[in-house]
Amino acid sequence: MAKQTSSRSRSVRGSRTGRPIMVLLDLLGRRWSLRILWELRGRPLTSRALRTACDEASPTVLQARLSELREAGFLELGEGGGYGLTPLGRELCEKFMPLHRFAERWCSESGA
Repeated sequence: MAKQTSSRSRSVRGSRTGRPIMVLLDLLGRRWSLRILWELRGRPLTSRALRTACDEASPTVLQARLSELREAGFLELGEGGGYGLTPLGRELCEKFMPLHRFAERWCSESGA
C-alpha cells in the first residue's frame, strides 16, 4: 500500500488511516457542508444570503463550515465579500449532479 504524502492527509472521525476518501466524506458529512456547496453552485453569496439560503443555519456553525470548506480548497471569498466555489468546488458539485438527477427521478417515481 502506498504511503500518503498529501498535506490533506489527517486522521478523521471513523478512520485511523486518514485516507483521502474518508477525509472527504467526513468533511461533506458535517452539518451544513453539502447544503453550503449546493447553494453556492449557481452564484457567489454573502454570509447573510447564504445563511438565509440555508434555512437560518446557526451563524457559528455556518462560519465553521465556511472556514473548513475554504481550507479544503472548495470555497473562496471574493472581492465583493461573497463566498463562491473554486474550480475544485465546482468540480465537486458537478460530481453530485448525477446523484441529484437520480434523487429527482426517485422522488417523482416513488412519491417520496
